[in-house]
This record gives sequence, structure tokens and C-alpha cells, in this order.
Amino acid sequence: MNIAEKIVLQQGDLTESDVDAIVNAANNDLKLGGGLAGVIRRKAGDGIQRECNEIGAVPVGGAAITSAGKLKARHIIHAASMQLGGLTTGHALRASTAHSLRIAAENGLHTIAFPAIGTGIGGFPLSECAAIMLKEAAEHLKKPTSLEKIYFILFDKTALRAFEKELREMKTRGDLDGDRHSGAAQ
Repeated sequence: MNIAEKIVLQQGDLTESDVDAIVNAANNDLKLGGGLAGVIRRKAGDGIQRECNEIGAVPVGGAAITSAGKLKARHIIHAASMQLGGLTTGHALRASTAHSLRIAAENGLHTIAFPAIGTGIGGFPLSECAAIMLKEAAEHLKKPTSLEKIYFILFDKTALRAFEKELREMKTRGDLDGDRHSGAAQ
């Protein structure tokens, strides 16, 4: 298994991704106000906020799935990496990324696209975000999953470079070897 081939880094507009699911950097109340969530709400249509309202709040570190409205993607997974008006923490980012990947697999999805969650309104450092999210993606791909590709669609060159640097370091350390399991006896 070549995990590195299943992780794709690109600069672009997440909302234009033609994938099974895009991931929204959400607050735990699933209120699609500012930042990426606001862009998703405007492009997908107001029905997405209605679906979120029906779900209600989720725990910080949790995630929920909705349709994708008018977007090319089929679903939106809302990764709750912070409280409304709060900041993203490493623990919440790790948990919400892992939960988003689990929801995608539970729904039999093959492709998912993430932004750099928490690095905008959430105030989380970009390099730490890249390390946490790429590690969670690699760990998920080491187990049985329906996911065939995990995309990171990054808004600008700075974010893309941070994720590329971390992915190179992971390859060098052997973190992307499919036969290795974190903490497992060899």
C-alpha cells in the first residue's frame, strides 16, 4: 500500500472540488457564519444551514455530515474544531480530522477534500495544522477504509508549502509506510 499516493496536496478553492465530500472548518454549533464556513454557505445555498440546524450542536472535536447543496461535491463534513467565537486547539483539530475521516468511511465515500482547518478564524499555527492533519490522514489510510484519495485543497502558496514540507518530512521518517502501525509491535 502506498499511502503517499493517496494523499494529494493542491492549491485552490475547496468549494470547487469535485469529490465525494469537502470538509468545512466548523464551530461546534454548526453556525456557518464567517471564514470558509460562510463561503460554503453562500455557494452551497441556505439549505446547508437548515440541515446543520436540524443536527444541532456537536461536541468540539466532533463532526457531522450534510448534503452539499449546489456544490460539485456530494456531501459536506463539518469538522468542529472550535467553539463559536473560540480558537482551535491541537486536540480539537486532531479529533475533528479523525472523526471526519471516520464519517467518510462509514458512508462509503472514496474521496474527501480538507482545507487547513483552524488556521483562519480559529487562529491555529499552519505548520502544526499540517503535521496534525497529515498524520491523521496517514493513520486512517493504514487501516481498512473506503477512502481512496484524501485531498488537502489549500487556499494559498504559504499553506501549500507548509503541507508539502510536512509531507516530505513524513516520507523521510517513514510515517507513510503502509506496513507500519503506530505503537504496534513489529
